[in-house]
Amino acid sequence: MIPVTSLAELSTMIESAAITLQGVAVRTPLQANHRLSEATGAQVWLKREDLQPVRSYKLRGAYNLISQLNDAERAAGVVCASAGNHGQGVAWSCAKLGIDARIFVPSTTPRQKRDRMLALGQGHIELVVQGDTYDDASTLAKQAAERDGATIVPAFDDLRTAAGQGTVAPEIVDQLGAAPDVVLVPIGGGGMLAGVGAWFRTHYPQTRIIGVEPAGAPCMIEAIAAGEPVELTDIDTFVDGAAVRRAGDVTLPLVQEISPELVAIPEGQVCTEMLAMYQTDGIIAEPAGALASASLPTDVVDSFVRVEPGQSVVAIVSGGNNDVSRYAEIVERALVHQGRKRYLLVSFPQEPGALRRFLDEVLGPDDDITHFEYVKRSNRETGPALVGIELNDPYDFPHLVERLQASKVDAEVLDADSPFLRFIV
Repeated sequence: MIPVTSLAELSTMIESAAITLQGVAVRTPLQANHRLSEATGAQVWLKREDLQPVRSYKLRGAYNLISQLNDAERAAGVVCASAGNHGQGVAWSCAKLGIDARIFVPSTTPRQKRDRMLALGQGHIELVVQGDTYDDASTLAKQAAERDGATIVPAFDDLRTAAGQGTVAPEIVDQLGAAPDVVLVPIGGGGMLAGVGAWFRTHYPQTRIIGVEPAGAPCMIEAIAAGEPVELTDIDTFVDGAAVRRAGDVTLPLVQEISPELVAIPEGQVCTEMLAMYQTDGIIAEPAGALASASLPTDVVDSFVRVEPGQSVVAIVSGGNNDVSRYAEIVERALVHQGRKRYLLVSFPQEPGALRRFLDEVLGPDDDITHFEYVKRSNRETGPALVGIELNDPYDFPHLVERLQASKVDAEVLDADSPFLRFIV
């Protein structure tokens, strides 16, 4: 691992990495986004890193590091840990360079990403599925590298990786014709934020840099607050490409010097943005790919980042490796976050017509029951039921509660973080 350096030195490494990646990484489009521009009044652009050959920006850092290995290091092979995208970047790079790799992935990695790693590696890849989180896989990868003499290829915690990922920054300025007023960068362990932030701070210090983390894994926010990397005890792995338990030892000092604004976005808001990107923009983004743009206000999500009308804003779409089987959960999380999906624990009297009265007295004309789980207890006067209701308008919910109270039905409204909902959402 190359030791920590200054922002200016990392910026110089980024310029060199850009030359290395010519003809390797795709110069991905910078696309104006009408939906987000109209919602914010700003000029919002999306940097489409989901259109790389491996459908994420991770190719940049992996190839930049691996291409610098000497003959002995290449012969010994490489090892890495990945939640999916970094592994694909390593696999693709190793196939191009003729180097063997062992890739450790946690069990939460979608099968689509596992299959892609093997396909991209073209016989150069051994895939090891172990551990529940990225950090578990990272520990195993480091142990394997030490044991076998292979070179570890960090997903973010190495200057060569950060430099490769940082090549996104000069492309943005060249394509836009000027430095953006605001750049939104997704955060996992901080590699892209370190690279992009170092380049902008060196060349265009006036650009507002905002790092965006998932609320269920805010490792960089916690590290900045503590002044050192902090091991998060419990993380939500839904945003698998950014669900990192501990910020990097190399990236943290750089991020501290960059001093970006940091925000944490609820997973439900990420799901809402994913659906908007798919349905309106025609973009298939994975959760981490929608993370940056999810921080902007729209008519269906909260505002975590305020931008001024007319400002140029660039959000990096970091990846598009989403498993289609996850869309049911994505829709569910989005509806719950928007307040359009509510769950009640209802105690129904065990008598004929109880459900009909609930439908007539409580539900509004545009409401729909989308989930109903009832267990009849013959030795009790009431039977519990878990009822999921989808509202046409989330602002109608207070009226539903009023009708519920007036009906004298014994019911409890479940919070979004209720343990009961973990069986459904």
